[in-house]
Amino acid sequence: MKDMTKGNPARLIILFAIPLICGTIFQQLYNLGDGKIVSMYLNKNAFAAVGMTAVISNTLIGLTNGFTQGFGILVSNCFGAKDMSRLRRCVAGSLFLTVLSILVLTAGSLAVIRPVLSLLDTPDDVMQYALIYVRIIIGGIGFTTLYNLSANLLRAIGDSRTPLYFLILSVILNLGTDLLFIGKFHMGIAGAAYATVLSQIVCFLACLIFILIRYRYILPRREDWAGLWKEIPGLFSTGLSMGLMGCIVNIGTIILQSGINSLGSDIMAAHVAGRRIFDLTCILIYTFGIAMTTYTSQNTGAGQIDRVRRGVKDALLIVTGISAILVGVVFLISRPIISWLATTNDATIVDNGVMYCRIGVCFYFFLGPLFVLRCTLQGLGHKVAPLYSSILELVLKILSVLYLVPRLNYLGVALTEPISWVLMMIMLAILYLCYIPKDAARLQKPV
Repeated sequence: MKDMTKGNPARLIILFAIPLICGTIFQQLYNLGDGKIVSMYLNKNAFAAVGMTAVISNTLIGLTNGFTQGFGILVSNCFGAKDMSRLRRCVAGSLFLTVLSILVLTAGSLAVIRPVLSLLDTPDDVMQYALIYVRIIIGGIGFTTLYNLSANLLRAIGDSRTPLYFLILSVILNLGTDLLFIGKFHMGIAGAAYATVLSQIVCFLACLIFILIRYRYILPRREDWAGLWKEIPGLFSTGLSMGLMGCIVNIGTIILQSGINSLGSDIMAAHVAGRRIFDLTCILIYTFGIAMTTYTSQNTGAGQIDRVRRGVKDALLIVTGISAILVGVVFLISRPIISWLATTNDATIVDNGVMYCRIGVCFYFFLGPLFVLRCTLQGLGHKVAPLYSSILELVLKILSVLYLVPRLNYLGVALTEPISWVLMMIMLAILYLCYIPKDAARLQKPV
């Protein structure tokens, strides 16, 4: 547990972000290992299926995780204000809304998954693998959501280390069962999916047990359940805002994936490999955005807007420095890593994957500030403003599939996100500069 309303902002943000970085790196290393195991024991169509269905499962996970992150903002706000009674009511409301969302999304997603894959122009040689894999992942998405809720509640009260430990356990278990189910039991792509679900079940149960032992005081009491309805409107609106933002971003990615699918299975494999490197390197700047959500929420609850301003400046300097390092690293290692991931030296796959990585990393100087500003606005309680940038990204991806990809092929795909990052960062910077004086006046306490 860490109170982020006192102490040096840069130090607090870095210390909070380090476990997030480590945890997300472990998650991405799992994705790398999972992809390698699938490509090694199965074939490139199975490898492409795992990668392309990830945008669908990530949309659902992004929606539910956005919900739970939104709940965490209010919990963090209560923690900063030292209002423990309301904090427990918010936890009660969070549990109720999380279970409800799991039931609705699981049933609805299983009903429409085949038409969605067809709309994405999934090639026939990939479709059979994609259906098997994604249906199992959707069936177990409830455990992923419950773990995310537990982790986000811990982060809301300043504990970013504990979710890391359980995530490491999950990754090790996942890779081990991947090798067992695919390599030993020959379960095919279904084995990869079952391994993922099993690891999430273990991760959630471990996190739940820890909360019951260490942080029982944040759990609702009988009177808190009776009063949860007072918090439901605020929790729902904040959670919905965060969830929709993640969902809109991933819907744009799904639409972009349809353009990628139209370019053939080799380009699909190239994109999966390139995306793995993007996901791994992006962690180092994305996690500082997550840290800013908790930092800003706690300080907003404490009415310390000047600390929010200082934290934003420090975070912007940090992500800019990290971006400069990543440019050199990606240009150096992208080619051998992509060849290893896809288990091939095929020029079409490797060259296109390298192009995607190298173009993208040059625009991290815009992506880092984008994460910091968007998460700061969320922490300040602005539910709609961050959605604007996500809607802009969705529109740009639709335009790319309609006009850019048909003319430039995979180069059009590689340029789409960097263009959106530049425009989104400019939009968020304007919104931040417009809102922060109003927030200062709103939070100023009378003498």
